[in-house]
Amino acid sequence: MDSINVKEHMDRHPVMLSPSMSLATAVEKLLDNKKLGAPVVDADGKLVGFLSQQDCLAVMLKSSYHCDLTAIVKDCMRTDVLSVEPNTSVLALAEQMLGPKPKVYPVIDDGKVVGTINRTNVLAAINTYMQQCYLTPA
Repeated sequence: MDSINVKEHMDRHPVMLSPSMSLATAVEKLLDNKKLGAPVVDADGKLVGFLSQQDCLAVMLKSSYHCDLTAIVKDCMRTDVLSVEPNTSVLALAEQMLGPKPKVYPVIDDGKVVGTINRTNVLAAINTYMQQCYLTPA
C-alpha cells in the first residue's frame, strides 16, 4: 500500500485561482467544477494560498446583507496551506486526513501546483487496493 502514490490518484487538471480574481468569479469556478476548494497560484504557478467553499461562504454571507460582494480571492484565501508531493504515499496522506485537516490538498512538484488530491481520491485509492487484496489467492 505504501507504494501507491498521490500522483497515481490526483486530479491533474485542478481549478486554479489567482489572488486578484474576484470572489464572485472564483465561486463560479468552484461551483461549475463541483470543487470544495482550489489552490491559489501566482503567475508562475506557485502556490500562494487556498480558497475553500467554507472561506467563500463566510464572506458571501456577510456581503449578502448589503448586496455588496467586492472581495477578491486574496482577501479571503488561506495562506497556511498544507500540501503534498506527487510521490507521497496515499496511506500516509490518509492518516493525515483522519484529523481535522483539509479535505483537499494541492500537489506540489518543484514548487509548482501540478494537481490536487482530496478525500474522495484517497478513499478510492484505498478501496481499489482493498479489492485487489480479496482477489489475490492466499
